[in-house]
Amino acid sequence: MTTATIADPRPAYAAATAWATHLLAGVTDDQLDAPTPCDEFDVRTLAGHLIATAARAVALGEGTDVFAVPRIADTHDATGYADLVARAQKIWADDTKLAAMVKVPWGEVPGAGALWGYVNETLVHGWDLAVATGQAAEADPAIVEPVLTIARRFIPAEIRADSEVPFAAVVEPRPEAGPTERLANWSGRDSAPWVS
Repeated sequence: MTTATIADPRPAYAAATAWATHLLAGVTDDQLDAPTPCDEFDVRTLAGHLIATAARAVALGEGTDVFAVPRIADTHDATGYADLVARAQKIWADDTKLAAMVKVPWGEVPGAGALWGYVNETLVHGWDLAVATGQAAEADPAIVEPVLTIARRFIPAEIRADSEVPFAAVVEPRPEAGPTERLANWSGRDSAPWVS
């Protein structure tokens, strides 16, 4: 993956995180213990994981160790998330960060590739949060379609058998699935139990 083959992820990151902020703001206290399509998370821990993902985007941009950032933040509020996202966007405004090689949980990649990874994670977990809390589960298709194309290229179905790959087998989408649901399916989510 070279920066010549990767589009600028920053507009997609801004849009995906704005959608996630809206979803986090829509979570009610009585939903926090509810299950989500991501088996390891209930709504509370999924929200904390989304916040941790934003914290990792900040750490990555600052050149600090993303592995030192906990996978689940101890908060789950939209305001804290929005503050972290604003910090990340300010840091990533520096164009040189897109070309710099960085180490992330899925390997060593250019900064642009890492930020695309966080866009993907934000959209997939946004879908998880939306369906778990009864919110609109489709982000703007203009944002999601390019992410789906990138995910298909860099997270191919063939690598899912590797225990180091943090994605389950690809799930065949429903005929009526929108792009965000199809992205979740590509990440291994069985959406059928969660959508009508």
